[in-house]
Parts: sequence; structure tokens; C-alpha cells
Amino acid sequence: MLPNHDGLTLAREGDVFRITMCDAGNDNTFSHVVLDAWDKALDLVAGTPGNAALLIRSSLDKTFCNGINLQWLAKQPPAEVGRFVQRLDELLLRVATLNLPTLAEINGNCYAGGALLAAACDFRLMRADRGRFCYPEVRLRLPFTPIMLEIVRLLPDAQAMFELAVTADAWGGEQCAARGVVNEALPIAQLAARAQERAVALAGKDRATYTAIKRGLRDRVNQLAVARGLSEATALAVPPVS
Repeated sequence: MLPNHDGLTLAREGDVFRITMCDAGNDNTFSHVVLDAWDKALDLVAGTPGNAALLIRSSLDKTFCNGINLQWLAKQPPAEVGRFVQRLDELLLRVATLNLPTLAEINGNCYAGGALLAAACDFRLMRADRGRFCYPEVRLRLPFTPIMLEIVRLLPDAQAMFELAVTADAWGGEQCAARGVVNEALPIAQLAARAQERAVALAGKDRATYTAIKRGLRDRVNQLAVARGLSEATALAVPPVS
């Protein structure tokens, strides 16, 4: 469904879309070219009618997503750095307010921007035995943007969110599940099948109603997305009283 791109593929199986990060040479990191591919993929997913769900996954054995390609970014002029950060903010807003259920299948290391991408999803399943979930920004002396902070706040357990954000500690799947950062931690042999099972179940929800509820619950994030033309203000339709 997506024009060939070395770092990202989009496919559909039944009512489940799959975005697969597959940029082994760059450890599934973000650059302008990668964000171009994400924009095209999300355009296709958002614009396809009917009930569906989106599963975000990785083809790499040890890595889900390691965030920004820092080596590439260090070579960019300041104006391009600013434009890139703005585009990454917008990717996170788009995922967080996307008009269908979203699920992250975290099969390995999930660092920095990768952890933000996972936090933007509605649900997260993680490998139990290997891989870490980590926000290293405090160690790297790279503060979150205001939009990134709002995405971090989407994690359901406030204390776990705070600890991850201010310590740069790296948590495994079992700890993430125990602290509410992910919905489930599973052996790698079971992860893909369980993620697909959850995605199929979510795809059965009425898309318009699900989107309205999600955007309502994520009102602050949705307001930021609306301000950038990335989402729509949504109100639940209440049947008239007869």
C-alpha cells in the first residue's frame, strides 16, 4: 500500500493496518525521510473508510524504535533541526489523535522518540524478556518539547510516567506491565499473535464513536492537534430526549 521505502512499510490484513518499522541500518530512528514515509502511511490509514485498527510494529529482532537519528540530526543546520523537531511533534500528535484504535507491539528497545511513539498509541504490548522502555532525555540534556510532555502524560500511571521522564531509567517489559506503562508483557513467541488478536478486537469498534471518545479523553492533546490542522474538534452526539 505504501510506496517502497527502506525504513517503513504499510500493509493491511482484514481490518488491521500494520505499519512496520524496518530500518535496520539506522536502528529504526527518525529523520526527515522517515517522517515523510510516516506521513504517507498515516494519510492512507486515516483516509480509508470503515472500521479498522492500526498495529505499529518492528521487523528488527532487538529494537522497536530508538527515536531520533542523532548522527543525522547533528549534521543538519539549525533551521532544519527546528523544522525536524516540529515535524516529530506533529507525528506524535497525529498518532495520538488518529481516527481509529492504535496499538504498539514493542518487541525490543523502545527509547526516546520511540517511547514517545508508543505512549501516543492507545494500547501497548511489550516483550517480557528483552528490550527496555526508556526516556533518556534528562541524561542527554535534551528537554522535551511542550507537545512531547503532553504525549508523555498520556501514559496511564502518573507516578510511573514521572519516574521514567525524570530518571532516564530503562524498564523491561515485566516492570512496565507491573507499573501500568504497557497493557501486557509477553514472551516474544506470543507477542505478535496477541498483538494481532487485540488489534482485531479493537477493529470491531465503531470507528466514529471510538474516535470521538478518544479525542475527548485526550482533549488537551487533541486541541494541540486541531491548532496545527492535524485533527478535528470532536463532540459526542447525544440522542435527543423524546
